[in-house]
Amino acid sequence: MKAKILIIDDDTSLRRVLEYNLQEAGYAVATAQSGEEGLGLFDEVKPALVITDMKMPGMDGMQVLKAVKGRSPETLVIMITAFGTVDIAVEAMKAGAYDYITKPFNRDELLLTVSKALQFSGLNVENKRLKDELADRSDFRSMVGSSSAMEKVFQVVAKVADTEASVLITGESGTGKELVARSIHALSGRKNGPFVAINCAAIPRDLLESELFGHVKGAFTGAIKDKTGKFQLADGGTLFLDEVGELPLELQPKLLRALQERVIVAVGGTKELRLDVRIVTATNLDIEKAIADGVFREDLYYRLSVIPIHLPPLRQRRDDIPLLLRHFCIKHGANSVAFDKQSITLLSAYSWPGNVRELENLVERLLIMRNNDIISCIDLPEKIRNGGAVQGFTPGTGSVINLPDEGYSLEQLEREVVVEALERNQWNQAAAARFLRIPRHTLIYRMEKYDIASPLK
Repeated sequence: MKAKILIIDDDTSLRRVLEYNLQEAGYAVATAQSGEEGLGLFDEVKPALVITDMKMPGMDGMQVLKAVKGRSPETLVIMITAFGTVDIAVEAMKAGAYDYITKPFNRDELLLTVSKALQFSGLNVENKRLKDELADRSDFRSMVGSSSAMEKVFQVVAKVADTEASVLITGESGTGKELVARSIHALSGRKNGPFVAINCAAIPRDLLESELFGHVKGAFTGAIKDKTGKFQLADGGTLFLDEVGELPLELQPKLLRALQERVIVAVGGTKELRLDVRIVTATNLDIEKAIADGVFREDLYYRLSVIPIHLPPLRQRRDDIPLLLRHFCIKHGANSVAFDKQSITLLSAYSWPGNVRELENLVERLLIMRNNDIISCIDLPEKIRNGGAVQGFTPGTGSVINLPDEGYSLEQLEREVVVEALERNQWNQAAAARFLRIPRHTLIYRMEKYDIASPLK
């Protein structure tokens, strides 16, 4: 859908020039010759952007700005000012104007300013939508997603959280299995009790039994005092056994008894301890294959997986990536940072072998290394820029192949070609311009238009 722009200017010839140039650039344009007329059109047009002259008879540009912001704070306003009244334009920006352009100005300057304003507006709208979606997920703590796959997970979590059923969470590493376990605990009647997590794969086999069930003094060499195990620490709450598929075969009968009888015996002890613990487990292994291979007990599997929950890998829920990007920016204290459309397209095309954990690590790195609050393609790692190709374009070859039936963004293609030419010529602008067979000033304009900055600076 075409972006709507309202032009307010009492200069008939300038107003017509602005209207012509913006319509030629693909925008839907409405015009008014006075501030009063413009505000009369405002509610009808509902523009994303207002361009108004500063000096006009009757209602001037500053009054138009205040009236527009009063009606619609999210609508951006660009001021047109004569040379000599720049100070007034700066005051207008302090009052809420997005930018100003000084007469006389050329077509490229106009279109670049408008393009950046509308991109900024689009990012603000998207950020608000993502924040609203994140707020809707507040009951699920750090679980983020609006894809159909994640909606199914949310539905199961909501149904089973306030029961005592054992839950087995499966999925690849980095998909957020512990976040699901914590959400189940937070939504349950045990939320005021402890949540105790242990990674069964991270503890040596000869120490894991003691970690889980505790031990008494003298139970083995080095046991100089009694030790409280994770089961006791989780009494009244939830015990999360991560990577339960790595549990040694010899320990599995003891865990099965703890699940069935709700009692444990410390290593080296004889006294049974009755506990009130809910068990939630997770694994990235194929448990059914482990059963077939004789390394995991079938009866324990069925006891653990009363309620199975499978977390899809990130590559199967790509629609959630914009929401996750917003979530991680907020989590790491960078609320004002946003990703542009091209970077989101590339991030959504990448395979994410490390899943959500890999995405969060990348976002944290980008936030630390960023030069401004808009993260673009050039900020992304080369493996994502070149390996995570958007459909229809093969970075590194400079060619478009197999264009999709639903169409392809010309702006996206143009940006990729400019970046490719610059990379091939070590970011030498003159050489890149010759490569593209365009004047250098045209290349510079394209770089400004798409916020392309050299990584060599």
